[in-house]
Amino acid sequence: MHQVLVVEDESVIRTALCRLLDRNGFGVAEAGSVQEAENKHRLSEFDLIISDLRLPGAPGTDLIKKAGEVPVLIMTSYASLRSAVDSMRMGAVDYIAKPFDHSDMVAAVQRIIADHPVPQAEDTSQTPNKHATGQAAITGIIGNCPAMHTLFDQIERVSPTESTVLVLGETGTGKELVAKSVHQHSRRADKTLISVNCAAIPDTLIESELFGYEKGAFTGANASRMGLIEAADGGTLFLDEIGELPMEAQARLLRFIQEGEIRRIGSVHSRKVDVRLICATHRNLRTLAAEGQFRQDLYYRINVLRLSLPPLRERGKDILHLAESMVTRHAAQLNREGMTLSPRAIQAITTYQWPGNVRELEHAIERAVVLSHGTEIDNEALGIDLELVNINRLRGGDGIGVTSIPRTPTNTDPAEDLSLEDYFQRFVLEHQDSMSETELAQKLGISRKCLWERRQRFEIPRKKAGSRTARAKKASS
Repeated sequence: MHQVLVVEDESVIRTALCRLLDRNGFGVAEAGSVQEAENKHRLSEFDLIISDLRLPGAPGTDLIKKAGEVPVLIMTSYASLRSAVDSMRMGAVDYIAKPFDHSDMVAAVQRIIADHPVPQAEDTSQTPNKHATGQAAITGIIGNCPAMHTLFDQIERVSPTESTVLVLGETGTGKELVAKSVHQHSRRADKTLISVNCAAIPDTLIESELFGYEKGAFTGANASRMGLIEAADGGTLFLDEIGELPMEAQARLLRFIQEGEIRRIGSVHSRKVDVRLICATHRNLRTLAAEGQFRQDLYYRINVLRLSLPPLRERGKDILHLAESMVTRHAAQLNREGMTLSPRAIQAITTYQWPGNVRELEHAIERAVVLSHGTEIDNEALGIDLELVNINRLRGGDGIGVTSIPRTPTNTDPAEDLSLEDYFQRFVLEHQDSMSETELAQKLGISRKCLWERRQRFEIPRKKAGSRTARAKKASS
């Protein structure tokens, strides 16, 4: 059972939220402030912390650093976009505006726990040192999420070896950048790295490009030519999108891997070559091999050391760090230093699912820097419809990579089915004629100022005359 800590100073909301989570199968603990949460609970034992932004004593964002690897979901009754964005800058995994719908909260909790698994307690003490080492060694790749720390550690381990490396990841995740990092941290770093995109070379030319040819081997071969594998002798060969390689070329490549030698087209002599091979693909080679579209023996040969790149949508806070570094770089190239992302742009970047991953983000930022007139980039310049993204996100999405989360049936008790918004409005409407504003606020567990703000938001004006008449009648009876 996943454990959730609710930190909320308004007792009515805290109780309702705890009851909602408990009803949906979560273990729930509660606290009324950051200090109480620290004193009563061990934060590292939870899978998720849900905290109000404004709490007595210290803001809920203080829990972000105190919680370590535990994700923190920030709630704010003020629905301030600026404060929500600031929370995410500080490391909050997401935010939600109060009042919220029950199904939206449950869906958010399920999604966050699924996307941000908390490491085991015994590994926590070793994690900081390992992460720091990995980031210090792997330059050129920006990432601070657990999946990227794992990747950094694996690059450090596989780089010094001579084994073949297979890099897996969706299109646009940065597989070539990983290949370059492996080469740069290998014993061949001072030698040549040759990159070949197998999908960009026509099938009729791929063999001659990789293995070379002798003069007269075919029509138009007026001189002998060295192939790319031979050109990489002593260094590293990176075959991107190897899943697109034709079957004939796969057979020749297999011999090169097995024997360490190649034969140019039209030649009767083989040549020994010393090449470290790195392959990459966004396709499932195991499935392709089972379907007969990729040689199984070749798959087993290249699947020696495997590195997996996470999609951008699963990298959490890395998205914002990447976007801001891209803005700085592209703005400097155009002599437009000082450009920043607006709150709505940041909300769009952290909400959108980025099916094209880092490459799509890079192009969106570059376009926005060019098209923006001032120093602030808005979501419109990024080409992201924020309202559409938010609707898709809540409903499960159907084209931006959002996983649909089934809504959990709620209890049939009408009182239990009330959302927090419904509960507030119903309570105020039923008791405002018999209670003063102070009494209403006390019963709801909020301040009078907060009560007034919510009246304005829900358009529930205070009926002063009616309240006085009702209290007078009550007193006379």
